[in-house]
Amino acid sequence: MKGFGLIFALWGAGLGAAAQYGKVSVTFDLFDEAYPDAGAALGWIVSLVGFVGIVFGIVAGLLVARIRYRRALLAALWLGAAVSALQALMPALPWLLALRGIEGLSHLAIVVAAPTLIAQLAPPAQRGFALTLWGTFFGVAFAILAWVGRPLAIAWGLPALLIAHATYMAAFALFLSARLRALPSEGDSPPVSLVSMIRDHGTIYRSATIAAPAAGWLFYTFCFVSVLTVLPPFIDEDWRAPVMGLMPLVSIVASMTFGVWLLRVIAAVRVVQIGFAGCAVTMLWLWAVPGLPVACLVFAVFMGLIQGASFAAVPQLNSTPATQAQANGAMAQMGNLGNTLGTPVMAAALIGFGYLALPLLVGLACLSGLWIHLWLAARRRADAEQPQDRYDMAG
Repeated sequence: MKGFGLIFALWGAGLGAAAQYGKVSVTFDLFDEAYPDAGAALGWIVSLVGFVGIVFGIVAGLLVARIRYRRALLAALWLGAAVSALQALMPALPWLLALRGIEGLSHLAIVVAAPTLIAQLAPPAQRGFALTLWGTFFGVAFAILAWVGRPLAIAWGLPALLIAHATYMAAFALFLSARLRALPSEGDSPPVSLVSMIRDHGTIYRSATIAAPAAGWLFYTFCFVSVLTVLPPFIDEDWRAPVMGLMPLVSIVASMTFGVWLLRVIAAVRVVQIGFAGCAVTMLWLWAVPGLPVACLVFAVFMGLIQGASFAAVPQLNSTPATQAQANGAMAQMGNLGNTLGTPVMAAALIGFGYLALPLLVGLACLSGLWIHLWLAARRRADAEQPQDRYDMAG
């Protein structure tokens, strides 16, 4: 398998990782029926994967760099397959929650290792496209699960969906095993120690290059999922379903078309800055005309620019696979934090202040994302001193 075939296969593995979230999210009501006495504790089957990401996101980036990317990816795929197969047995709730925690570790390893490998495999001229493609994995996986996975679970039961996911993960582990082994050696694994991992945490978040994609990603994830969750009641009922169905699709299409074109002519960080600025302006539009369908879709377009360019910024700002893995780990950590905080914060603000809270809070978050990227870019320029060409793509 040559060229982009292997990159698409790694993206396919990413779809399996996204399904570790989505298989529960799109069938949560069915899990509620399967565990009728679980009560509020059942909510943890969704949030545990994200909680693991918040706590261990950076650790995953550090460990994957030390274990090596191919080995980590294949182990994570096999682990994900085994966990999903065990979940299909519908064990008691404590065991199910334990399995979801383990699944969170599998998920983290995949979302760190796969984009790091993609950045290494893609030709420089096509790296923006390849990583923008990677950035669509969550949206595409959720759409597939909504269209195919949920009907499968309704027709044949939750175990059928979980077995299908386990089979998918195992198939990609088998498919990628020989092809990844054919790549050049990644070298010896550096030593792992608690002291070095604590030290590396500080190094990552002090770095204006390693931490930059994650810093913006925090504000992106805070906004996008929360907006999709709380916006529908403010859209005219006749337009509500079409707009909410189109927003994730428009975001992906914008990312893969306009976003890829922009990445050919300007740095990825600049594209992210354009996305945040556009989102902030769109929030003014939605403040003036609440729930306007075209404004909602324009917001999704600018969100799509942030989505793809944030992943493309990782190799532009970080030249080695180790620092790229660290940056992807930080993105996983900040992304899970943003997803976790966004909806409850937005819902509480809406209860307290009404619709005005939505454009105000999202607008401030987008301006914060823009500011953090401008500030970190200024730091990179100040740190560069000479030679300047090292930071040509740093914004």
